Amino acid sequence: MTNWECPACGRFFGREGQSHVCAPAISLDQYYADRPPAQRATCDAVIRLLESLGPVVVEPVGVGILFKKRSTVAELRPRRDHQSLSFALSRKLTHPRVTRTTRMGAGSSRYWLGVPVSSASDIDEQISEWLAEAYFDSR
Repeated sequence: MTNWECPACGRFFGREGQSHVCAPAISLDQYYADRPPAQRATCDAVIRLLESLGPVVVEPVGVGILFKKRSTVAELRPRRDHQSLSFALSRKLTHPRVTRTTRMGAGSSRYWLGVPVSSASDIDEQISEWLAEAYFDSR
């Protein structure tokens, strides 16, 4: 689990003094107040899945929802007609649902992958497997 709380913004991080945009988290209700109900339902499905795997910190910030163990396991970010669900794996993943793949640093074997999701039903068996892999592989 995360182990350092920034004294200025109250957010939790895996490393003491970790670089971040120092802005306090907001509540899920505040974050989704002016967004389509399907986005909140999708977020709730991700929360249920991750919590079934073990402890998770859910951190709504201005740019999206961060899901953390010791580090960020996954995040949901709003797009015009869907949300982008991103997660980190220790392998490159080629799949038609994956629309973005970014290596997490020069020489790194870890990849940040993005999948568009529009409803809670998109959090299916395939996404569940990827998120479980990301959760248990989290540093």
